[in-house]
Amino acid sequence: MAIIEMLMPSLGESVFEATVLGWLKNEGDPISEDESALEVATDKVDTEVPSVHEGVIHKILVKEGEVAKVGQALALIEIEGEGEEPTEAPATAETETETAPQAPQTETQSPSAPTATGETASGDNRFYSPLVRTIAKTENISSEELANIPGSGRDNRVTKADILAYLENRTAGATTQEVAKPATNVSNGQTPQPTFTPAPVSVSGDDEIIEMDRMRKMIAERMVASKHTAPHVTSFVEADVTGIVNWRNKVKNTFAQKHGEKITFMPIFIEAIAKALNDFPMMNVSVDGDNIIRRKDINIGIAVALPSGNLIVPVIRNADRLNLTGLTKAINDLAVRARENKLRPDELSGGTYTVSNIGSFGNISGTPIIMQPQVGILALGAIVKKPAVIETPDGDMIGIRQKMILSHSYDHRVVDGALGGMFVKRVGEYLEAFDTQLSV
Repeated sequence: MAIIEMLMPSLGESVFEATVLGWLKNEGDPISEDESALEVATDKVDTEVPSVHEGVIHKILVKEGEVAKVGQALALIEIEGEGEEPTEAPATAETETETAPQAPQTETQSPSAPTATGETASGDNRFYSPLVRTIAKTENISSEELANIPGSGRDNRVTKADILAYLENRTAGATTQEVAKPATNVSNGQTPQPTFTPAPVSVSGDDEIIEMDRMRKMIAERMVASKHTAPHVTSFVEADVTGIVNWRNKVKNTFAQKHGEKITFMPIFIEAIAKALNDFPMMNVSVDGDNIIRRKDINIGIAVALPSGNLIVPVIRNADRLNLTGLTKAINDLAVRARENKLRPDELSGGTYTVSNIGSFGNISGTPIIMQPQVGILALGAIVKKPAVIETPDGDMIGIRQKMILSHSYDHRVVDGALGGMFVKRVGEYLEAFDTQLSV
């Protein structure tokens, strides 16, 4: 018999680690090739990890609730064949961190703060997630203080909610005062921003307390991070989509019979946005520090509302290369599988621009928040009948037209008002120039 390692596979672009939600197999259980062995959660999606070998689970190396990096050994599998059992267990993310060179300790760091390995200087062996360790370091919580925080997680682990609740009720002392007091950097004269803890929230007996689920917590963190990262500006354009509405009403039954798909307005909007991104390639960029990365592919994310009330953003890759039929099939497929939690991790990454259809909720306009590291997002408002001035060869007249507002939020670090405004105006022009004689 031979012992081989089961490794954490790549889970998509920009995904470097995942948290083990639970094992579907126990030590000693047989497992087939391509059979799911465990469930993991990334910051994008929950998914199952299959085994690439057939054998028996010899030893589980990463327990439930722990974080594993891509390429890290998750378990040892005993398979048929000759070989020797490894003399040493494969290095986990924690042991790798312990052997890595440590940065010199600065004066602002607390000597008793938790180390990067999850253990503290006082010998506390309770596991702490990277997020909890980061909060503890930011708030200058010593290892002894962290060890005394009650944990509500598995094996009494401290969760994010635990440490935030502790901070809200923490008695103001010398350590807290040092953190809250702005300190001047003598080397450059700059004053860093002080750290503040959230204000406590009063709760009455009639109030209901609902704990955020994991996805809602991630959405909250990302939205706050995006606002801190990018100065948001929003430009608005009203487009006349009467021709699109009439065309879609005329062809929707024929389209469904011919292609087996229901055609909505979304593929028409996505087509116009893709054309505008081709016209203005500096809207199809990402920011990396002081560098601007101009993307070759146009990958458009579409925000999908889930039954839970959360949002998820699957990505249509190379949207500019698809016709209306292709876009319709791609959008319908992603939307259905998103609501059924059947998306693959790589279908949630790689987006270069995002669209949110707020009109489906009856909203006429909005100020959407950018999906980092993108630089723009477009909100599609509800289509509303309005009286409008219509120019004709015989003069102007008033008529009823189908109108919608396009709300374009963009990153003012790299997108100025001229570019942001011209881009959304071009999208509106493509919609108004839609070919109403197009056959399906």
